[in-house]
Amino acid sequence: MKKLSGLIIFLIVTHCCFAQQATVKGNVSDTLNRVQLSNAVVALLYAKDSILYKFTRSDEKGHFEIRNAAQGKYLLLISYPSFADYVEPLTLSDTTVVKLDKVMLTQKSRLLQEVVVQQKVAAIKMKGDTTEFNAGSYQTAANASVEELLKKLPGIQVNSKGQITAQGETVKKVLVDGEEFFGDDPTLVTKNLRADMVDKVQLYDKKSDQSAFTGIDDGEKSKTINIKLKEDKKHGYFGKVALGAGDQGFHDSQAMLNIFKGKKKFAAFGIMSNTGKVGLDWGDREKFGSGNGEMSVNDDGDMEFYYRGDDMDSWDGRFQGNGYPLVQTGGLHYTNKWDRDRQSMNANYKLMKLYVDGNSESLSQNILPDTIYYNHSKESFKNSIFRNRVNGNYERQFDSTSSIKLEIDGGLDHKISSALNSSGMEKNDMIINRGERKTSNVTDVGSMNANLLWRKKFKKRGRTLSLNLAENYSRTNGEGMLDAFTEYYKLNKVDSVQHTDQRKTTNNENISINTNLAYTEPLSKSSSLLFNYGVSVDNSHSNRNSYNQGAGGKYTAMDSLYSNDFAFNILTHKGGIRYGYTKDKIRFNIGGNVGFTDFNQKDMYRHTEVTRSFVNWYPRAMFRYNFSQQRRLSFDYNGSTRQPGIDDLQPIRVNDDPLNIQIGNPLLKPSFNNSFSLNFSDYKVMTSRSIWGYISYESTVNSISEKSYVDTSGKRTTQAVNVNGSRSAHFRTYLSWKVVPLDMRIGGSLNGGLNRNVNYVNGLLNITNASDAGASLRLNKDKDKKYEMYFEGEANYNTSVSSVDKSLRTQYWTYNFSPGANFYLPLKLELHADLNYSIRQKTPVFTTNNNVAILNAYVAKKFGKKELLQLNFSMNDILNQSIGFDRSIQSNTIYQRTYSKIGRYGLLSFIWNFNKLGAGSPKE
Repeated sequence: MKKLSGLIIFLIVTHCCFAQQATVKGNVSDTLNRVQLSNAVVALLYAKDSILYKFTRSDEKGHFEIRNAAQGKYLLLISYPSFADYVEPLTLSDTTVVKLDKVMLTQKSRLLQEVVVQQKVAAIKMKGDTTEFNAGSYQTAANASVEELLKKLPGIQVNSKGQITAQGETVKKVLVDGEEFFGDDPTLVTKNLRADMVDKVQLYDKKSDQSAFTGIDDGEKSKTINIKLKEDKKHGYFGKVALGAGDQGFHDSQAMLNIFKGKKKFAAFGIMSNTGKVGLDWGDREKFGSGNGEMSVNDDGDMEFYYRGDDMDSWDGRFQGNGYPLVQTGGLHYTNKWDRDRQSMNANYKLMKLYVDGNSESLSQNILPDTIYYNHSKESFKNSIFRNRVNGNYERQFDSTSSIKLEIDGGLDHKISSALNSSGMEKNDMIINRGERKTSNVTDVGSMNANLLWRKKFKKRGRTLSLNLAENYSRTNGEGMLDAFTEYYKLNKVDSVQHTDQRKTTNNENISINTNLAYTEPLSKSSSLLFNYGVSVDNSHSNRNSYNQGAGGKYTAMDSLYSNDFAFNILTHKGGIRYGYTKDKIRFNIGGNVGFTDFNQKDMYRHTEVTRSFVNWYPRAMFRYNFSQQRRLSFDYNGSTRQPGIDDLQPIRVNDDPLNIQIGNPLLKPSFNNSFSLNFSDYKVMTSRSIWGYISYESTVNSISEKSYVDTSGKRTTQAVNVNGSRSAHFRTYLSWKVVPLDMRIGGSLNGGLNRNVNYVNGLLNITNASDAGASLRLNKDKDKKYEMYFEGEANYNTSVSSVDKSLRTQYWTYNFSPGANFYLPLKLELHADLNYSIRQKTPVFTTNNNVAILNAYVAKKFGKKELLQLNFSMNDILNQSIGFDRSIQSNTIYQRTYSKIGRYGLLSFIWNFNKLGAGSPKE
């Protein structure tokens, strides 16, 4: 009886199981030649996350059949080499038999002409730590740039200067097929490569080469975009020539040539312009000179870093919208792989001549324990720079187990700058001081950096050895003049006068050598240990002298109060261990380093020498969990130590601004920073919905802040000091989805932050609590060859209060609205208009109206079958309201600045896009 019952149950379960199976079958053929395609891949993917469920291949007659498919929602994906993928959503029930008699695939070479696909391939895919956008899923106009493509990708923003932000972080590198293209200037890629050449756009955090090799995170990463080109766009040449001239002397001429031959790429560009289409990225400041960073919070709630130190040479050689520029710049690029890809090289050279002049006006509120000072200043400036820059790398794969990579970069700067500054300080409607200052400076900056990485894999899988050697050298030689005249008041009458007339010389030099030896030992198939040890030497020398007028009117009398010759040498031994685990959906590592650091400080003028020793810690942890191919969660912790810079330590009084004296502090200690972050991202194929978000928290022990004292005459003296209690927390989340009935994409974000900054004000400990909150909305709607429309809006709220006077709270809103549209009209006409409307709430201190509406437009006429010729007439700032503006909160000081900016002008341009691509792969 038991056997009979068991048999009946087995038959029932078996019947139910077979009753719930479905079948998908059909035939695959070529659209153009009408022939059957054999061996095509036919796959069923889960609709919710695009994970593979079942697959088969078509037979010699193009027939395929997938049996025993469970009920549910799927994507049917059919792929064949050199043909566009076919994707169709399917819903299978327990009795479904899907018959696709004729599935017609289209060759990729014809896809850009006239093609109708039932459904696009997933627009976004997650591949490990990489987010990959399918460029074909986002429509762009003919001959549109990569920048126009990036603007359409969810979670990526490109501002008017071409700076890219992705998932809340600044993108520092844009690569082409994994290689640097003209070094560290992303705009040379985004503005000059065409969108129709792009196959995929990959977004990820680029790790150090040694970390990528060992597989264990070392904490070094930078947000990076990689532009993957289509295979048929890697052979031939393409480029652009643009000649533009307008009223008021404005002109803009650009040319770029690219020659691709498989793995060889050559490119050249040149720009002559005074419209502001110039800029070097932030990395150039770090490579061409040193400085000491301070942090402030701007209107958008973002932290901005600025450099304190030598006010005589405060210009970093970049144009960022302040003033009126004239630029002549050009460069060369070459990359190649040979010897069956065992050897590769990448080389870039750029030169630039830039001239900028302009003026600015600023107002600041300085909150003290017993009073408030208001400072109003005006400045006019003239700056010029001639810059040469070279960088490159060479990589050699000796065999399947060992390789070597050499990277070099260097440059030379010659800068000339001059400025005229006038200022006045008031308290309770009483004049405290008035000043006028003239400065001029000539500076030469040079740098040379090299990095050598040797990598070795052993026979046992996961066992590796790598050695990294890095060298950094920089020097700065400058000479300038300071002429400052200051009046100090009592009861609104001049009480005393100070005149400073000095010649200044600066000679700085820094050389550092860093080594790191890393060994990984596998413990199992999924876990390993990394051991590392390194020695670093960092030697700096700073000679700064001030000379008063001596006999005969020559500046030969050294002023010992403002002169110093100082050397700062750091020796660090650092070693540690980290554990790594990777299996299925989990990736995890934890560990850290300990460093033993020795300081040696020499004051050559005072004949003193100080040695100090510290123990520094570098803990790290990382956890990644992939819920599915399209959804992941990650947690990161990084503990890092920052050593004080020579400008912080050097015992010298810097009087480049006699009303703001800076003093070095040779007793500064290293600071230790704890950084935590939690990130989440998810994408749904069926609804094209993407979401990402992050939360971060940072706290610093022995943070390098400042101690300031403002006397009754309004003179401010500042010194760097160590403080505790500085911390910050931020969050940002972004959601994007497609509204199918409206054929529109909607995106929105929320962000917020808290910053606690600690410093000393007139002998009292001051704690400034600043917070910000914001929201944004982004709408995109386009119709191929008809129109593109978008709207972006954001609102931000900022508030700040300092403990020295809690009754004074600074709070204000800022709003920004940016609608725009492109219309593609008959006769190959294109009409564009965009508006940027900024609203800045007034405050009791900042009472001026700085609301502006910047309206730009152009009309373009394209010629030729491929529309490669274009005549363009554009108007910049039609309403002539352009005002440069920024507002920031820094500890107990609230600061607002307006500055000159390029206003209304018209420009008539002739643009020629030329190309001959798709010649086929060259023979190896």
